[in-house]
Amino acid sequence: MMTKIYSSFLILVCFFQISCAGNLQQKGETQVEIETNYGVMKFRLYDETPIHRDNFIKLASEGYFNDLLFHRVIDQFMIQGGDPQSKNAPAGQRIGNGGPDYTLEAEINPQFFHKKGALAAARKGDNVNPEKKSSGSQFFIIQGKVFTEAGLDSIEVMMNSRRAQSIETVVFKEHQAELSHFMQTGQRDSFNVRIAELKELAVAKLSEETPYKLDPEKRKIYTTIGGYPSLDEGYTVFGELIEGFDVLDQIASVKTDHADRPLEDVVMKVKVLK
Repeated sequence: MMTKIYSSFLILVCFFQISCAGNLQQKGETQVEIETNYGVMKFRLYDETPIHRDNFIKLASEGYFNDLLFHRVIDQFMIQGGDPQSKNAPAGQRIGNGGPDYTLEAEINPQFFHKKGALAAARKGDNVNPEKKSSGSQFFIIQGKVFTEAGLDSIEVMMNSRRAQSIETVVFKEHQAELSHFMQTGQRDSFNVRIAELKELAVAKLSEETPYKLDPEKRKIYTTIGGYPSLDEGYTVFGELIEGFDVLDQIASVKTDHADRPLEDVVMKVKVLK
């Protein structure tokens, strides 16, 4: 039984990769290649995310990524690289805060999600980066895992809860000066009343939005190919892996230290193919 399931999975993966390659030929989207000491991965970049596409092409063409490391690797999650400080970084040095002196405007598109092989831009957290602007150079590649239908149901609940919290945070931030005034002047009752009103406002704003729900196509991919759906809507996905899934799996499985840096360096060279 396990052999049959495994064979079916391989057929599905092959079909998925062939379909991606066919789409590439139809659209004529740019291909890039990431060479590592574990093999080569080939990607296509989406025309629908032109800011990120053009930036990645520019950096790759300049040799910016060459000899940098995949400095953060988490099995069944993702592999991350693109920090210029990782070049020739001695063993044990913590890496992950480097990049050019600019960020990129978010290009979050619902049709591009965090399936296995998704190429996405890293960024700082929402608390300091509510606009979800991307790092100028750091990127990650999703390995993820295969989910059950029940697991995806739980993800939907979590995503809707996260969305509600995000809306409430924005509402409170917009009225921060007013709330601070009540606290500074000792108007605690007015403060509590206003808090309740703002919570109701956040609920009303949430009701105007369509609840987060995975469509059947995404569910099929997350339950067969796999990925990491809890990142959806949060990061810009600007490309996808079309060859070298085995290389991704090998890198994701390497031994790492307490900071998720591989114990043996995983070095990259990036070039634009077309």
